[in-house]
This record gives sequence, structure tokens and C-alpha cells, in this order.
Amino acid sequence: MKPLIFAGAIALAGAAPAAADDYASAWAHASLAQARLIAGAAGEAAVEVRLAPGAITYWRNPGDSGAPPSFDFAGSQNLARAEPRFPAPQRIAEPDGSEAFGYDGAVVFPIAVAAADASRPVTLELALDYAVCDKLCLPAKAALSLTLPQGGASPYLETIATAQAQVPRAVEASALGGALQSTGANAWRFCAKAEAGPARDLFVEAPEGWWIATKPDAASDGRACFALELQQKPDDAKLPVAIRATLTGGAGAREFPLALAANP
Repeated sequence: MKPLIFAGAIALAGAAPAAADDYASAWAHASLAQARLIAGAAGEAAVEVRLAPGAITYWRNPGDSGAPPSFDFAGSQNLARAEPRFPAPQRIAEPDGSEAFGYDGAVVFPIAVAAADASRPVTLELALDYAVCDKLCLPAKAALSLTLPQGGASPYLETIATAQAQVPRAVEASALGGALQSTGANAWRFCAKAEAGPARDLFVEAPEGWWIATKPDAASDGRACFALELQQKPDDAKLPVAIRATLTGGAGAREFPLALAANP
């Protein structure tokens, strides 16, 4: 993975934060982006990030460059658990010819929240670190705080529900009619059964030190197919390697485990 080029820290000062309401924190402004916390139904919250035209931010696996977002809830009150979830990414061509995996325009990261004491409200204190890229990639930081209401109707229910629907569902590859085959040394082909809906894409996440490139391959019998190629691994590591795959498009994004074995 190419290193992220930092062009200097982004100041959070600048435009005055928009007024918060009972279900949303104030916006934390950065160059080319702004972020806030929003609350939905009980046990639901989300981080909403809005990006300037042409700017992007990143998924868990950022692709050839960039950095994934980091969520730190230290300092939260009455919080037992906060689990951020990632909507399915898109493949984004960078000006230098590399590829990013992430989001443009805006993204909402749902957060599953569990209270330590259900009789008391949860106050989320979030230190969010994320990268924003246009011509240069810049680190952005946001300090966000929101006490989650214990009742009432949130105006952000639909926003969070839409984001939840974009989070890949966990399945087994067999549920997709998935077939993985070796196509050569350090190369494989994965095909999934045809489904109506948007064009499909495949993203993979490998252990630290491994890098596996994916790209669409010629369809077979109407199936969506993808080529996988091992491009980097730790010096002392050997196949097989377990990876997490995310298939987007079709009837909805799904994620599933795959094991890449050495060519027999």
C-alpha cells in the first residue's frame, strides 16, 4: 500500500459549527469535510461525514493509498460498547493512476451502542481521525460529543436506516454460489452467481503485511467473476492465507471469508 501523503494538519477552526439539536452534535469542520454524531432509535447512533465536491474519504481497507478512519470512544459515559459499521465501499480512480476504496460526497457510519446501565442515558465522546483526499491527502480530526436521548422521535432515523442497509451482510461464500479457483502461482479467480441490481465489485482485506489486488474478470455463464493476485506478503509468511471478501452490487453487499491456498 502506498503511504498517505500528509500535507499538514487540518485546523478545526474556521466556519462556526452549526447549532446542535437533541439528536445531533455540532458539526466539526475540517478542510474539505465536516463530521458530526447523530442519534437514531434506542441503541443506534452514527457518524455522518460530508465531503466537498471532488473529495473522498476511506473504507477499512483504503486501497493503494490513504488511511482508514479511526473511532476512539474513550471518555464516553455509561457506555458498555460502541461498534462502528462500514457501508460498502466503491472503487475510486486517483489522479496518479492508483485506486482508492472509499466514499465520495458523504458517508454515514452506523454505530451499535450498548449502555452499561440501561436506565441512564449514554454520552458518546468520540475522537474521530479520518483522511480526506482531493489533489492531496490530508488528515482530519473531529472531537464529537452527544448524549443519546432515551425517548422521542429522531429526525435521523431514515438517514441511519439507509446507512445500515448499505452495510454488507455476513454470509458464507456458498450462499452466493461462490466458486474460488487457482489460476496460477499466487493468482485466483472468484465467481458468484448472477443477481439483478447494480454492477458488482469485489474488495478483500488480508492480514497485516499482505496485499491482494482484485479486479473484474470476464464473466462466466452469466456469473460475476474477479481476478485476485497476491502482490505482497511478509517475508516469513506462506500460503494459505485467510481473507475477508466484500462483494458489492447485485441484490446488496455481502461479506464472507475466503482462504487463498497455494497453487497445487
